[in-house]
Parts: sequence; C-alpha cells; structure tokens
Amino acid sequence: MRRSDCLEYNESVTNAFLKTVSAYANYGAGEIWFGVAQDGTVKGIDEPEKACQMIARRINSSMKPVPEFTLSVNKKTAVVMLRVTEGLHKPYLYRSRAYRRSEAETAAVSDLELSRLILEGQNTSFEELPAQNQQLTFRTLEKKMAQSLGVSLFTKDTLKALELYRDGEGYNNAAELLSDNNRFHGTDLVRFGVSMNIILDREILDHKSILEQYDHALETFRKYYQYEQIGSRESEIVSLIPEKAFCEAVANALVHRTWDSEANISILMFSDKIEIVFPGGLPKGVSEEDYVKGGIAVLRNRIIGSIFYRLHMIERFGTGIQRINEAYKNSAIKPVFAATQNIIRITLPVFREKNDLTPDEDRIYQFLKGKTAPSSAVIEETGFGKSKTVSILNKLVAESYIRIHGNGRGTKYSAE
Repeated sequence: MRRSDCLEYNESVTNAFLKTVSAYANYGAGEIWFGVAQDGTVKGIDEPEKACQMIARRINSSMKPVPEFTLSVNKKTAVVMLRVTEGLHKPYLYRSRAYRRSEAETAAVSDLELSRLILEGQNTSFEELPAQNQQLTFRTLEKKMAQSLGVSLFTKDTLKALELYRDGEGYNNAAELLSDNNRFHGTDLVRFGVSMNIILDREILDHKSILEQYDHALETFRKYYQYEQIGSRESEIVSLIPEKAFCEAVANALVHRTWDSEANISILMFSDKIEIVFPGGLPKGVSEEDYVKGGIAVLRNRIIGSIFYRLHMIERFGTGIQRINEAYKNSAIKPVFAATQNIIRITLPVFREKNDLTPDEDRIYQFLKGKTAPSSAVIEETGFGKSKTVSILNKLVAESYIRIHGNGRGTKYSAE
C-alpha cells in the first residue's frame, strides 16, 4: 500500500508521529504503521509490544484532548499499526498546535482552520455565530419572500422562523449575509475578451445581500449569453449556456462557500464558457468523486441553504451537480467540476448539440464515451502515435469534450 492522507509510514517511533495523530483526530480517521520505511519497505520493530506501550504513553501524555486510538501488532512482520479515530472534541492539539494531512504529508493548520475546528468541536458553524453588526435591514429578503412565498407580513418573528434571529443573541452571520448591507466579501464578476489579458467588464459585489449578488449575476448572464431569435411567427430567447445550469452553479457557490474567508466568489465569463470558482473546497466528509457524481446533501451553510430552498432558488439539497449535468444532457461537451481542499471550480461550456471535431479527434472521443481509459488504451485502439494521441487528448480536455482523472502514470481520460 502507498502512503496517503489516511496512511503514514514510520520506520521507528519518534515524537513526529504525534502531529499525524492530531491530523487524523481532527480531520478523519487514519493509520500509522511503525516499522515501515517511507518507500513501503517493511523493516519491523524490535520488541513491538513494548513499542505499543510507548506509543500509547506518548499519546496520553502529549495530546490534548486525548483522541480515541487502537494499537495492534502484525506478528509476521513485527509492524505496529496505530489507528486513530476522528474525534468530536476538536481541536486535538500536540504542543498547542493542530495538524492536518494533505498529499500524504502532515502540516500545522492556519489560524483560520483552527477557528473552524473550534467551532466544529462546539457543534456550531460560522453562519450561526452572532453578527458583528446588529443594525440590519432586509429589504431584498422581504421582497423575495413576498414574490416567492406570498409573505406579506415580514416581522422579527419571520426572522426567528428562518433561524436568523434569537432572543438574547440577536442576528447571526447568516442574517448579516442576507441583509442589505454586510461586512463580507462577495462576488467578482469578470467578462474577458479574446484572452484573460483583455477585461471587457468587471464588477465586484462586496458588502451586498447574497440574494442581490445572485440576482445581479443572473442579469449579467442574460445580458451576455442570451439573445432573441426572431422566428416566422414569434421570437424566442436562445441561451448559449443553459440558464438553469448557471443558476444552479451560482446558488451552489453562495450556499457552499466558506464565508469566514476574505476571498471572493469569481464568475469568469469567456466567449466559450463560464467558470465559477469559490473558496472553501469540499464539505467535510465529501470526496471529489462524490461531489462530481452529485447527490450529496452536506450543507456547509445550513441556514442559508434552507432559505435558498424556501425561495425556490435551489430545488432539492444535494442535487445541484446532477441538475447541471441534466441541463447538458444533449450537449456534445459537458460541464467540468474540479475540487480541492481550498476551492471548487465549475466550468460551464457553451452548449453544442453536435461536435465540431476532426475525424481523428472524434475517433478518440467516441472511444472514450461511457468509459475511463489511460492514454495507452487510446493508442492501442486507434493506432495513433504517442505524441499525436497526447496532443489530441490535451485538446479535448481543454475544450471540455473529455475529462482527465489523476496525474502522472495514473492519468486516465473519460467522456460521457
């Protein structure tokens, strides 16, 4: 087995393993195998039973609070296996620092990540914290409630029912985000020319209600990606990019981003696509594969998500990605979703009913439809040379006809 975010190798027992114990307790269960070199070579541990006692002693004396863990010994290899369980009482600290795993390495978390761990340990979220500004107005929210739900009487009790206000605590951060003016960074709307060096239009929507940000993004979209086509009897609105997909992507960004970050949501508009990038990365417990498949109902901002649902801005929790894909069901090229620990990027290409590929490009595209395969399989199928195959694959990826998975020798390609 290779080292990973949930598996660490230590050839011997040193205090460095306690950082990884902190990481697993804070961010997800994992194992540390003692007696295995970094390259996976099994060395074994002298007197493994005594090593278990020493490992347990160091965890109990150095970690605050002490996480749950188990120790076992492989008697054939003399490898000691430590398994750490993700805990409820975060943050789990080693020498007053909290740690996390990333790309099979252990590193100390930032002050911002530490504050998030503290909130998680208290079973609360940033949107539930009291707002700094308690002098809030809600004209935009009131108008939306009237239009969508027919609510004619908007009072403090309405705000309580929406979980935006509590007696004795006042407004929370979710309320401030929905208020007409707030302290938060918002959405950066940019329209580019023939390259990213040419900016044709730009608006930064900071300190405004997230409902207003949504509406303004939709207005901008309709201005540049829709046109009126006159038919023989009547006109119709033609959308270069499915409006439903754009609305789902923007709502996804507003509901799932981290609002304690100073970064903006970026809506980058090109002639052939729109990219929506937002901070926060994947919700806890959701893998990139799970996210891309859709159907994940993990809400980072539960209160905001609930209000978007009530206002019919999202239809069902966790179905946004599925609905975006559905909007492109008859398109030759598909949307692309990419996620890391820090950001999520949604790319919405211009809708194309038929592909405009060359015969060689189409041959590779048709081979990859409905499957995932490495470049070697494409070469074997087509008989093309390696450089030609790689060149075509890169072009198809760049134009969103196919998707790329993994990197290095594990790189594979797929098309829907």
